[in-house]
Amino acid sequence: MLSEQGVLRASIVVTFALAAFGIVFGLLSGSFSIAFDGVFALTDAAMTTVALGVSHLIVQSAKRDALSGKLRNRFTVGFWHLEPMVLGLNGTILIMVAIYALINALLSIQAGGRELEFGYAILYAATTLLVCLGMALFDWRTNRRIQSDFIKLDIHSWLMSGAISGALLIAFAIGYSVEGTTYDWVAPYIDPAVLALISLAIIPIPVGTVRQAVADMLLLTPPDLKAHVDEVAAETIERHGFLGYRAYVAKVGRAKQIELYFIVRKNGPAKPLEAWDRIRDEIGEAIGDESHNRWLTIAFTTDTGWAE
Repeated sequence: MLSEQGVLRASIVVTFALAAFGIVFGLLSGSFSIAFDGVFALTDAAMTTVALGVSHLIVQSAKRDALSGKLRNRFTVGFWHLEPMVLGLNGTILIMVAIYALINALLSIQAGGRELEFGYAILYAATTLLVCLGMALFDWRTNRRIQSDFIKLDIHSWLMSGAISGALLIAFAIGYSVEGTTYDWVAPYIDPAVLALISLAIIPIPVGTVRQAVADMLLLTPPDLKAHVDEVAAETIERHGFLGYRAYVAKVGRAKQIELYFIVRKNGPAKPLEAWDRIRDEIGEAIGDESHNRWLTIAFTTDTGWAE
């Protein structure tokens, strides 16, 4: 069964191959939209490579002695914060590439369009469409088990690439069919027009990923997670007779960071440390999701100043 890193490695290899394929066929056919598709794939492959590196660090940080002493000492709280940075950067770059392509397409239309070899273009678009749909299906089936944000973004990228290829295939087929007819004047505008439409369609797609990445980097509290933690804390107070609590919750990439401070009565009956640890264990079980992606801190104090 493939891991997150195995899926990303396979995606990188296929994406680099498609990028080279697109650039070569873009030159052969004279199509800027095909060349853009190749550059888009190359950019996506580069960012997926970065995502693979971050995924490797996150997984290895959960294993004892898996990282060098220098890395452990410099990143004592883990590498989760790198995930939203990479996702945000990836989405931003894809948006900027699409905006650049849109500008070039509009300039090409103003200049009278572009002649191209539709035979090469149709062959490229059909081949790329099949590969993209196949990779998106492969990622989707694998991610039903893994539940990775990185693979989810990779699925979006393959679907975007597939949409580009499908639009190119339809447009090139139309261009091929009008050659030598009374509508022959339309042919030079096919390539820049479809590139402009594709760019407009691509630009909004990564926005959701960028928005979520920014929320994670700003440590915004997820309402559903906060509500769950509050419910567990309230039940704990009622059960053990504590005076109150303070909860601090954030989501950073795949990680959940939770800090809980319980206010206990002054001069209350003494308890051994094992008793406090048992309370911590019951709180941790109630919160759930006990894995290396959960950072849970539980403290007890009589001084509210330590909890603020």
